[in-house]
Amino acid sequence: MSEHGHTHDHSSMVDEVMEASAEGIRALKLSLVGLGVTAALQLVVVLLSSSVALLADTIHNFGDALTALPLGVAFVLGRRPPTRRYTYGFGRAEDLAGVVIVAMILASSVVAAYEALTRLLDPREVHHVGFVIAAGVIGFAGNELVASYRIRVGRRIGSAALVADGLHARTDGLTSLAVVVGAIGAALGWKLADPIVGLAITVAILGIVRHAARDIYRRLMDAVDPALVDQIEHELGHVDGIVDVDAVRVRWIGHDLLAEVTIAVDAALSIVDAHAIAEAAEHALVHEVPRLSGATIHVNPSGDGHHDATAHHRTGEQSDLE
Repeated sequence: MSEHGHTHDHSSMVDEVMEASAEGIRALKLSLVGLGVTAALQLVVVLLSSSVALLADTIHNFGDALTALPLGVAFVLGRRPPTRRYTYGFGRAEDLAGVVIVAMILASSVVAAYEALTRLLDPREVHHVGFVIAAGVIGFAGNELVASYRIRVGRRIGSAALVADGLHARTDGLTSLAVVVGAIGAALGWKLADPIVGLAITVAILGIVRHAARDIYRRLMDAVDPALVDQIEHELGHVDGIVDVDAVRVRWIGHDLLAEVTIAVDAALSIVDAHAIAEAAEHALVHEVPRLSGATIHVNPSGDGHHDATAHHRTGEQSDLE
């Protein structure tokens, strides 16, 4: 018997999804403006200084601003209701956008490495060093502010893609910092400072790529924090009438969680009473588990012999949730 509680109506859950998407879109708009202004200021200095490193950094910042476009499209798609083909809705569009963003972070590291190696083999003189330093500081500050904002909002609404986009902005901030250090080195007469620091920054960017790629991979593979499973089992353990928790499965759909839970109740209960326990179980989970928008509760009667017809189809209930 499968039960799905309806204590919280569907419209309220849709409103929560819409609100989270709206907050994500607002974060993208504000950060897009911030990075656009940062890149425009840097471009002025590029024209004055002929700094190739600063030009590369400016291109990075324009590129980072443009990553808001696929993610914005994903947030808009995520608002669409489920259909008979896409029965879980379109929230996974965020994860696809996250893949694009991780690829762009990786591309940034390749460009940074190329520029560093080129300047290492062919050091170039930089004009108006003071302006270059100022532009690099602006680039670092602008990117770090945008990165912190995106990451904070992404974690609050449960969007791994928005967090990855914030990490992308952070990589460009590190590139800007390399420009500053290189310009200072050039001012002191050490032309190799810029490429050497650039290579070091490339290594740091690869570390960020690894972190962002891991998070997106886990979303695509329906991975969740094991502590979340522990919390769900704990909450179910306090629901009157539940004899045992047989299985717990949780997945992210966009920036919301959905759970599928199998519980055991007294075999002597009526369908109505068993449904009431399932209803109480979902009510408890939706209230106590952050970002959980709903739970499907499957009710088993306690004892043996209730699944003989399907026993040969079962490969084993989940027994280890690590």
